[in-house]
Amino acid sequence: MLLGITQTLAWASSYYLPAILATPMANELGIARHWVFAAFSLSLLITAVCGPWVGQRIDRFGGRTMLSLSSLVLAAGLGLLAIAQGPLGLVLSWGIVGVGMAMGLYDAAFATLTRAFGRDARRAITGVTLMAGFASTLGWPLTAWLNSALGWREACLFWAVIHLLVSLPLHRFLPREKEDKAVSTDSPMDAQGDETDGSRRWTMAGLAYVFAAGWFVSTAMAAHLPGLLQETGVSLATAVAAGALVGPAQVAARFAEFTLMRHAHPLVAARVATCLHPLGAALMVAFGMPAAGFAMLHGAGNGLLTIAAGTLPLSLFGARGYGLRQGWIIAPARVAQAFSPWLFGVMLTAWGAGALWLTSSLLLIALVVLLLIRARPTS
Repeated sequence: MLLGITQTLAWASSYYLPAILATPMANELGIARHWVFAAFSLSLLITAVCGPWVGQRIDRFGGRTMLSLSSLVLAAGLGLLAIAQGPLGLVLSWGIVGVGMAMGLYDAAFATLTRAFGRDARRAITGVTLMAGFASTLGWPLTAWLNSALGWREACLFWAVIHLLVSLPLHRFLPREKEDKAVSTDSPMDAQGDETDGSRRWTMAGLAYVFAAGWFVSTAMAAHLPGLLQETGVSLATAVAAGALVGPAQVAARFAEFTLMRHAHPLVAARVATCLHPLGAALMVAFGMPAAGFAMLHGAGNGLLTIAAGTLPLSLFGARGYGLRQGWIIAPARVAQAFSPWLFGVMLTAWGAGALWLTSSLLLIALVVLLLIRARPTS
């Protein structure tokens, strides 16, 4: 419950911030809007670089301190962003926010839960993502209102204060981990003694591709979904209304995983997740399915894949060394996120709705990779 609240606030005040504040930031600082997104992309690259180290520290010492520090780092980054006077201040601020995201978003939360509950962490991970699925639902309207009423600098300060007065105390309320529960992190490959290290490395590489493809598609849709839907011939109002269904679809899919699919292996949910975006694209482009249908299928797939990012490595490799392993598996996904808005924007300009061939192909390849991975119980 506590992590669900803090994750919602962390995502709302970091990852979802540029969608609302990029334009007013650029206008006041006298720079092109794409430079704000470039600074944000840099923050995602920093998150990718810091991820393995953060996971290793959580494996060794637990996540309570790391998550508490993330509140301080995010508050510092947002505070500096509020007083930024030019491109240098913008880049520095987003760089600090990137460190805070590595320390305090899903990967750190999942590692914390896994250290606390071991292989039984799946239900807790799903519960956290279920709550945090409302981050954009909360964050976008609130940030937009703050920007309209007070300004973008004050909006950043508001979120900084929230981290200090709400998230930090909640993180400090998390149970204190005992040092004797520390998990060895000498090697990120530690489960399935009947497998070779090479086989485990190939499985890790496969998962890294799956989540990189998923995060590329997710971020591309977050940045360009209304424009993409307009390329299919619908009006802007219809495209925006359809896009608003992505969030509820994510939450609905996570609730289904939490209740209906909780006894199935996470591979099942992951395989279903990679099918839904390509299915929606095919039905919309080839058979004229309404844009709302595509948005809901995409949202459901993204919701399931977010859970799988936490539960599938746990199921395949076990809890030992989870944080470090997770950091390496997710690092390529963070890099893909960083370049996704720009690259998909280029494709959208060149191909229109045909850019869906790119996103659908990436996820269908991910499906093939997942079909090649066997569901094995961990030792």
